[in-house]
Amino acid sequence: MRNKKTLYIALALVVAAALMAGAYFLFMPKGTAGAKQLAVRVVGKDGETADFSFRTGSEYLRGALEEQKLIAGDESEFGLYVRTVNGYTADDSKQEWWLFTRNGESLMTGVDATPIADGEQYEIALTTGY
Repeated sequence: MRNKKTLYIALALVVAAALMAGAYFLFMPKGTAGAKQLAVRVVGKDGETADFSFRTGSEYLRGALEEQKLIAGDESEFGLYVRTVNGYTADDSKQEWWLFTRNGESLMTGVDATPIADGEQYEIALTTGY
């Protein structure tokens, strides 16, 4: 009897996980097709800035930034982990990392899952400290 109860609990957990994954893929933000104009400001080491303005047909931020050769990084189970922006690689030993914002607000998704729209402004800032 105890084994059956454990089996039912495990089955219920698997079903719940599958439903949550399905809901995420169903309701996750979707990109829009077509050309879009983007503005990107990179704030690097010592606060120096570089501004970029370009058109893209990409639906997600990663594609747009890779087209411009602005980002590079490592693939992970969550998508691209951005390590390099505009030629500068964040130094893990100094706790450096890249903060992405859109229209002044921190992104809650990675570059792979961030849909883009015409006229948006992004900032990528080198940040120190975890």
